[in-house]
Amino acid sequence: MTKIIDFQTDPSQYRHWRYEIDGDIAHLYMDVDEKGGLFDGYELKLNSYDLGVDIELADAVQRLRFEHPGVKAIIMRSGKDNVFCAGANIRMLGKASHAHKVNFCKFTNETRNTFEAAGTESGQPYICAVKGSCAGGGYELALACDHIILTDDSTSSVALPEVPLLAVLPGTGGLTRVTDKRKVRRDLADVFCAMEEGVKGKRARDWRLVDEVVPNSKFDEAVLARAKDFASKSPRPSDAEGVKLTPLKRQIGEDAITYSTVEVALDRAGRRATITINGPEEDAPADMAAFHAEGAQAWMLRAARELDDAILHLRLNEMELGTIVFRTQGAPEKVLAHEALLLANKDHWLANEVLLYWKRLLKRVDMTARSLVALVEHGSCYAGVLAELLWSVDRSYMMQDEFEGDNRPVATVTLAASNFGQYPMGNDLTRLQTRFLGEPEAVEALEARIGAPMEAEEASEAGLVTFIYDDIDWEDELRIFLEERASFSPDAMTGMEANLRFPGPETMETRIFGRLTAWQNWIFQRPNAVGESGALQRYGSGKRGEYNMQRV
Repeated sequence: MTKIIDFQTDPSQYRHWRYEIDGDIAHLYMDVDEKGGLFDGYELKLNSYDLGVDIELADAVQRLRFEHPGVKAIIMRSGKDNVFCAGANIRMLGKASHAHKVNFCKFTNETRNTFEAAGTESGQPYICAVKGSCAGGGYELALACDHIILTDDSTSSVALPEVPLLAVLPGTGGLTRVTDKRKVRRDLADVFCAMEEGVKGKRARDWRLVDEVVPNSKFDEAVLARAKDFASKSPRPSDAEGVKLTPLKRQIGEDAITYSTVEVALDRAGRRATITINGPEEDAPADMAAFHAEGAQAWMLRAARELDDAILHLRLNEMELGTIVFRTQGAPEKVLAHEALLLANKDHWLANEVLLYWKRLLKRVDMTARSLVALVEHGSCYAGVLAELLWSVDRSYMMQDEFEGDNRPVATVTLAASNFGQYPMGNDLTRLQTRFLGEPEAVEALEARIGAPMEAEEASEAGLVTFIYDDIDWEDELRIFLEERASFSPDAMTGMEANLRFPGPETMETRIFGRLTAWQNWIFQRPNAVGESGALQRYGSGKRGEYNMQRV
């Protein structure tokens, strides 16, 4: 049986990262275990990383936000002498399947976006302290931080050497962050990205590749001073108690994955997975004190964590299941009540973090390379945050009128204030604004219907669902769609869906995902990179790659 990649971990299981809390400053150390690769056949030398290293980083970033609300700045640094990070492990990339490489790049993108946004959204800015070589994905870790400090010595440098060394690209946003975030001049960026050795010292600062260059003798002092300066401006509470992210209750079977609020049914013959999200059975907590007391068991946080894990599991472990079907079951009014508590207390650190988690989770759904469909059935609870799924998917189907023998409440869709700005997409528009890009007046009209459940005909007329069917046509129409989708080329589907999901303005985030990952997807299949004589295969052999020199 193929090894299951598990995205659940905790600090007691870390092999590659550790963090130490010192008052309102956290020190996050990258200290990769060479023998701790996710798969056999390579060693993680020079603080290079694979997906397993990034799974731990994603967990650490999440725990610092939820379990340590008093942390107001984070210093990211190496736990090894003379090297910060050599980037993604080249031998891992050379051995990995194409699908694994692409999903690896996507997950690392999402992880970097998470700590990149932590400063502005959560009051936890990241300061990167670079000593030693900081190359490729190592520099991409630094680029996602709010501030980069480089020590000024003969061995410390920053570099993006993928083009000259590996015939690939910085696949976690490096090129885009150099130009869009750090605003490096185009010609200097061209020189930088063509240099194997990278850039050191004052030149790195002058070219805007780093923010500060500090002599070795003053480095630690300068890093701590900068972190304290950032911390002094953070709105995070100084005396709040964190929420422990306890292990998920999860059972993985042959044809199903079961959590407490989420169920995943795996239909390998039909090449699809069905995710059912169960709304809250209990009433919403009375206030934020009660929500905090529930901790990780509070429905809004628990459901987000479970759905997040399910999406990641399907991405990496069930790659031939090309369609994901979303279902919900429960009381819409209870979903709205649980969400309303957080919306009414957005100035509370925990309410803010849970809402931001849903924002990131919904973006992960948007970015998932599967055909996505939502079923609005009788008894469903597409309201507020869960209604966002209706506009994340490629199509939605809704039951019309009562079905014979079905005594569940008639299917409805209910809008909340959160649907109009709380969970923007990567293009910085809401999903409703993106859906009605040519009809902005439709979004304004929908605001007047907040809180009013809409049955099928009303929801269809409002443009909130794709198709509505009665009990005569429901099963046949759904079967035809799912069978048709499963018959199409998965490559064509991925290309079509990714193009159609993100209309509207470009942002740095859409450029990173839409361009870099698409380019990397193509480059990772070219013989110049992955062929027998390609650069990835020959790396470390003393021989340079042999290239087909056609510019296509």
